[in-house]
Amino acid sequence: MTIIVTGGAGFIGSNFVFYELEKNPQDRIICVDSLTYAGNLSTLKDVMDKPNFRFVKLDIRDREGVEKLFEEEHPDVVINFAAESHVDRSIENPTIFLETNIIGTSVLMDACRKYGIQRYHQVSTDEVYGDLPLDRPDLFFHEDTPIHTSSPYSTSKASADLLVMAYHRTFGLPVTISRCSNNYGPYQFPEKLIPLMIANALADKKLPVYGEGLNVRDWLYVEDHCKAIDLIVRKGTVGEVYNIGGHNEMRNIDIVKLILEYLGKPEDLIEHVTDRKGHDQRYAIDPTKIHNELGWLPETMFKDGIKKTIQWYLDHKEWWENIISGDYQNYYQEMYGKKEVLD
Repeated sequence: MTIIVTGGAGFIGSNFVFYELEKNPQDRIICVDSLTYAGNLSTLKDVMDKPNFRFVKLDIRDREGVEKLFEEEHPDVVINFAAESHVDRSIENPTIFLETNIIGTSVLMDACRKYGIQRYHQVSTDEVYGDLPLDRPDLFFHEDTPIHTSSPYSTSKASADLLVMAYHRTFGLPVTISRCSNNYGPYQFPEKLIPLMIANALADKKLPVYGEGLNVRDWLYVEDHCKAIDLIVRKGTVGEVYNIGGHNEMRNIDIVKLILEYLGKPEDLIEHVTDRKGHDQRYAIDPTKIHNELGWLPETMFKDGIKKTIQWYLDHKEWWENIISGDYQNYYQEMYGKKEVLD
């Protein structure tokens, strides 16, 4: 089977590439990435020479380039990880999110229609559901929870989901969608909460925490996410949405304190800053459907996964130090330098 993995040099995409090459060596993986700020080719260095792996630098908005690739490879499956994905960036510049996350998705599906496909899988997010109140721990996101977005990022992902389902209904495209909770693990770009806090703590820099840090997220170790997507693509029902969640709910402030404790750093490094605009309070996924239909359950408890993740960043300093020494520095200053520090 030939699988195109878009966004394969990013965090979840690269972990999926590694997982597939190890678990299904009989398959051919075509990794597509435009190598914008969050795509890092050095992440893939260990698989570049594998005979069943090919890397193609390509923007999914490039219709001509995408069609040329389909002509060359005739993929059986397309898994679309490619997305602008950081909420803060979407607040600063919404347009690029609409172009990549919606138009890019339509370009891929048009190529699938033209050349034929066994499965198009859209990797989405639990953020399309909006948020849940902190005082209702009994509430969870289900696959039939109405879409209720908060940010330009989540709106662009929800729009893409609707488009995917429209292509299924209108053109009969064999599609599936997965909506996952927050991921963590190796190769995550250091603008996201966990790697950002690890990097800052190691450098004895302040750890910027939005508001009081009481926002709750449901955390899933990235390899568990990869296993779920592989199952959905191979065994999931066409036309269905699957929620993927870890039942590992944690407050942001507790995660930050856990990282400081593991690294032996003082809590006075924490700096509370002005909250994000429209900051969602709580995300929580109910993964009953994927468990009942496909037998999937998360295998990594947060207490184990966070230790593995911190250790990975300690062991791979060169990977993330190269990133934060570049353009990311300017972005960091833009994001946090102008935030008001709260007493």
